Amino acid sequence: MNLDLEKKSVNAIRVLAADAVQKANSGHPGLPLGAAAMAYELWAHHMNHNPADPNWENRDRFILSGGHGSTLLYSLLHLFGYGLKVEDLADFRQLDSLTPGHPEYGHTTGVEATTGPLGAGMGMAVGMAMAEAHLAAVFNKPDYPVVDHYTYVLGGDGCMMEGISSEAFSLAGTLGLSKLIVLYDSNQISIEGSTDIAFTENVRKRMEAFGFQTLTVEDGNDTAEIGRAIEAAKADTARPSFITVKTQIGYGCPDKQGKASAHGEPLGADNVKALKENLGWESPEPFFVPEAVYENYRSLAAEQAKTQKAWEELFVSYAKAYPEMKKLWDEYHDGKIAEKLYEDESYWAYEDKPQATRSLSGVMLNRLKTAVPGLIGGAADLAPSTKTYMNDMGDFSKDDYTGRNLHFGVRELAMAAIGNGLALHGLRSFVSTFFVFSDYTKPMARLSALMKLPVTYVFTHDSIGVGEDGPTHEPIEQLAMLRAMPNLNVFRPADATETAAAWYYAATSQDAPTALVLSRQNLPQLAGSGKEALKGGYVLEDSKKEVPDAILIASGSEVSLAVEAKKALAAENIDVRVVSMPSMDVFESQSQEYKDSVLPKQVRARVAVEALSDFGWGKYVGLDGAYVTMHGFGASAPADLLFEKFGFTVENVVKAVKSIL
Repeated sequence: MNLDLEKKSVNAIRVLAADAVQKANSGHPGLPLGAAAMAYELWAHHMNHNPADPNWENRDRFILSGGHGSTLLYSLLHLFGYGLKVEDLADFRQLDSLTPGHPEYGHTTGVEATTGPLGAGMGMAVGMAMAEAHLAAVFNKPDYPVVDHYTYVLGGDGCMMEGISSEAFSLAGTLGLSKLIVLYDSNQISIEGSTDIAFTENVRKRMEAFGFQTLTVEDGNDTAEIGRAIEAAKADTARPSFITVKTQIGYGCPDKQGKASAHGEPLGADNVKALKENLGWESPEPFFVPEAVYENYRSLAAEQAKTQKAWEELFVSYAKAYPEMKKLWDEYHDGKIAEKLYEDESYWAYEDKPQATRSLSGVMLNRLKTAVPGLIGGAADLAPSTKTYMNDMGDFSKDDYTGRNLHFGVRELAMAAIGNGLALHGLRSFVSTFFVFSDYTKPMARLSALMKLPVTYVFTHDSIGVGEDGPTHEPIEQLAMLRAMPNLNVFRPADATETAAAWYYAATSQDAPTALVLSRQNLPQLAGSGKEALKGGYVLEDSKKEVPDAILIASGSEVSLAVEAKKALAAENIDVRVVSMPSMDVFESQSQEYKDSVLPKQVRARVAVEALSDFGWGKYVGLDGAYVTMHGFGASAPADLLFEKFGFTVENVVKAVKSIL
């Protein structure tokens, strides 16, 4: 290629990024200026992608883990022809624009993941690489590599400081994910100044210890050297690769280059002008790009379209040669395949005996495994306890990527990020740990909700019922925390039918993650439970009166307590309704008419019964209601003693009802 044209093509990324940040008077120009050359080299000469079809199944994935440098990605998407216009770049960080402050999946075409929390993109990239490895192992046949692509992730010093990257890369090395290539934008600058004030470890040695091939590019502007490193990374088929690219933050801006001030603030009009002059740019006009540069990008994009066409021809031949694999391919990619289970009575069947909902969840998971072939997941070293092992589905390992049971090790935060990466790649993922450790997953569960990914979070040991392990392991405030999160549907089922409903909801969700909050202890099967649990809340046992004297509202293990309290109240001529509320989130999505039929406004005597924090129950209990809930941390003792100590008894529920009548 004409080296001058290549240089201009790289500088176009820099200029557009600087102009966008300056126009918004807000943003992070340092990363795009420093990393432009490696991004160009990757996208132009090594990465398979087709701007004409951003959803091509066999495209290479690119994740910008340092999401603050979003104008780097937006400039690439504009120049390669993904649909972003100059006007969109000029609208950076403005209301309803296609160029928000950090990249948002599903909002801007070509963005593979929502990034911003540093290190998150690293974890999600590991999940995507795991998905590629699994799909390749399942579907590829001799001469038909229909799944054959790389996952590239670009991040900086902040991403490497965050613990999530170490969690994720430790697992990636263990699994030998050779199609994962990490580009480390090493400029040794963070917001507070030189990274030496807090970060002096040998990152390369750390990555070697994790099992990565490590490569170094000394000059972050040498596209030929960067290209050789990427090809060397591809050539290693046994290990993931980590490429340290030594860059200068704010490269090209004389007054800002190499300084912390280039990181998170506009360069300033004078500095943007100086940048363009220093780069030999043809015009000082904002967002100007020479036509020859645009033509270069169009030519590169046209070549990519040929790559996809060749793959499509390969896939047609594959489908003819292996029709049974084509059928399985369609089932893997069918997001609505689980819906047929609604009418399948074998799915809803259960034994009429007390069982823990974690155990019932394991039964449902094993019923779903065949119906949903793309179902894949596991636990943070807790599958025997969380009951999240799919029998006869094999273990995903370096030696066998066909397995659908994942062993995350004790890495909850990375586990949740990997679950997102698997879902972003199109698989139906689930992850699991004890409910009290949902705190470790929360940041990535938040990204699941933001990205509208149907990841399933299986949280067991859901209350003081954990017992002897004591308050460190007994969740109190976690349910309120998850219920407070937008677009996350939280289910705390009371018995087998409600557990089946919760899993059905999770397996058929299209645009939201689901959290299943499950008991350690055995719970009785409830005569009144049914598929109405899919509405989030419903009348489990009704009053004989047209207007009940009071309403007991409970979830999970406390529903059976409410049923027993109803019997005791009836003996005293107090006739109450019992409402099971497995999911406040889903209940809130019902019509007002339905909600009023379950919780009629004229009945103000209401008691919430739940062995967790009362936070959030006020909207159902009201000013005249009462609570039988936790008001502090738990204790270490057998579960039955704890329930008695903290007031989860028939006598105490009866007392609470009487107190408000």
